[in-house]
Amino acid sequence: MRIDVQFEDRVGIAQEVLALLAGRRFNVTAVEVTPPHIFVDAPALTAESWRDLRAALLGLQGVIAAGGVDILPGARQRLHLDALMAAMADPVLLVDDQGQVLVGNKAAALAAGVVSDKALAGQSLARLFGDAVLQRELVDSGFISPAREVLLRGRPFQLDSSPVSDDGRAAGGVLTLYAPVRLGERMHGLQQVGSFDALIGDSAPLRDLKARALRVAGVDAPLLILGETGTGKELVAQACHQASARRAAPFLALNCAAVPENLAESELFGYAHGAFSGAQRGGKPGLLEMADKGTVFLDEIGEMSPYLQAKLLRFLNDGTFRRVGGDRELKVDVRIISATHRDLARMVETRAFREDLYYRLNVLHLALPPLRERGDDILALARHFVARASAQGRRAQPQLTEAACRALRVHAWPGNVRQLENVIFRAVTMTDRPQLDAADFGLAPPDEALPPSDLPPDLPEDWDGAVAALERALLARLYPLYPSSRKLAARLKTSHSRIAAKLRRYGLG
Repeated sequence: MRIDVQFEDRVGIAQEVLALLAGRRFNVTAVEVTPPHIFVDAPALTAESWRDLRAALLGLQGVIAAGGVDILPGARQRLHLDALMAAMADPVLLVDDQGQVLVGNKAAALAAGVVSDKALAGQSLARLFGDAVLQRELVDSGFISPAREVLLRGRPFQLDSSPVSDDGRAAGGVLTLYAPVRLGERMHGLQQVGSFDALIGDSAPLRDLKARALRVAGVDAPLLILGETGTGKELVAQACHQASARRAAPFLALNCAAVPENLAESELFGYAHGAFSGAQRGGKPGLLEMADKGTVFLDEIGEMSPYLQAKLLRFLNDGTFRRVGGDRELKVDVRIISATHRDLARMVETRAFREDLYYRLNVLHLALPPLRERGDDILALARHFVARASAQGRRAQPQLTEAACRALRVHAWPGNVRQLENVIFRAVTMTDRPQLDAADFGLAPPDEALPPSDLPPDLPEDWDGAVAALERALLARLYPLYPSSRKLAARLKTSHSRIAAKLRRYGLG
């Protein structure tokens, strides 16, 4: 039985309470004194003997009350701590000031390959990680040190340490280990990954795109997204990830055009300890490791260097890679979604892009329609951007005049949705009127606007050759959006037989 004796604090009262139990030959297995309470666990104490003992306890000077409890506070606290540690997905270790493990959770035991978390107690950090320098550095720094990578049973973890102090004296530290994929989950959690509902509009090309994207989203194979700048390629990639079986895992992106080759390589594949001067101690995981079981989006894949193309091709062949400066083969399960505004097929012909990589990336593909082919969506997008810009600027939402609507619809929008968003944001920011007029957008008049050219740069000199080049460029652009000769014929308002013959002539069918 477990009892709680409440008392008025005075010298010797705890000894008198225990003396009563000892005098009645009750074995005491636990005692907790937290004034004004004394908690005692006496397993042999029965309800019948408790009545006599309780009367004796109440007869002691200073005892206010005595009763039974279901569990001692210290034991309850340990149960809560165990439940908290067990619920933590990341390995956690509590160590003393000499680097000896005091407590570890189940995730730490699993990572260390021991039978239970109790088996971790008493192990040194040097033995656990096979790194005596690591233990010495942590102890010497008082467990105040930058995050570094460690190996546990050959697996890489990012180690974060925080000191535990006792009246200002270093008493040990709490070590948290993050697997690369957990780092990716944390990065993924900071993103706003959208669904296909984020694609605003109801035009025929957009409905067709959503239908085709939903089909390819569920197929676990590389996906290539083609489209002009500003058409929302990353948004479509995020929606495909969210609609796939990998939705619970990270979605991480790398813009191949925004970083130099050496940085892009380390960002994608990570680097090993000592790979280059200034490298983080222990190395650093790359996006492929952090996105394990998830998706990596490679934007502007057409800008990737030939060296990285070869390294990416090897990963796509067997799912393995090495970190920069590393000698260990790593294997992950990652879906690659890539995107570009460039004509990769033409780049393959000119040997500016590897042909074998092109076919590995182009297992599935989506072609995003430019905004000028989604005329019915322009006003819906414009009103959405007006509302968002107004909310950001904390001002009343202006309305679009008829002239403004006409100006938005007739503009060519070479920068597509991104250009439209920027134009709307600037107009909302720079005017205080309750309405937006055509002049607020700063767009060129329709007769001065230069339509975007889809003509190939090397036009033939003769008329027939120029017409053929124009026909081929037009069919190559529209055929992915209307993937049958009948659909394409309906779009171009001509006969099915004529379109079929043209597709055969240009090798597009």
